[in-house]
Amino acid sequence: MTDSSMKIELRIDWSELDAFGHVNNLEIMKYIQAARLNYLEKVGLMKLHDDENKGPILASIHCQFRKPLFYPGQVVVLSKVEYIKNTSFKIQHEIYNESNELIAEAQDIIVFYDFTKKHKIAITTGIKQKIESMENSHSDLEYKLRL
Repeated sequence: MTDSSMKIELRIDWSELDAFGHVNNLEIMKYIQAARLNYLEKVGLMKLHDDENKGPILASIHCQFRKPLFYPGQVVVLSKVEYIKNTSFKIQHEIYNESNELIAEAQDIIVFYDFTKKHKIAITTGIKQKIESMENSHSDLEYKLRL
């Protein structure tokens, strides 16, 4: 896999195991959260929140678990924006073990939100362009995302 801003690698920690000896599903959701935050930081949405009190809010998350994940090892999360609408966008994630086996697939719906006025707002052209630019700059990568 090629290194990119849409790929993160995390070490599996022994404390993430459950009573059945595999990584607990909540820990896999934390890997997805780490990938989501990485993506939002790269696009500049976390800085925008700091500067203008506007930014991303998680509206929905769905995860389909495919295989158990075990300690020790590494996990890789690939992320890609599937679509951008007026006030929201969808991030597709795939989670792989170090043998490059698909462990889980997840989708986040992110809404652009005004935290002062407490309601969703339209995604600015600048943000859309940043997302599109980041996606286009990595279009040559061998993503395994089945969109």
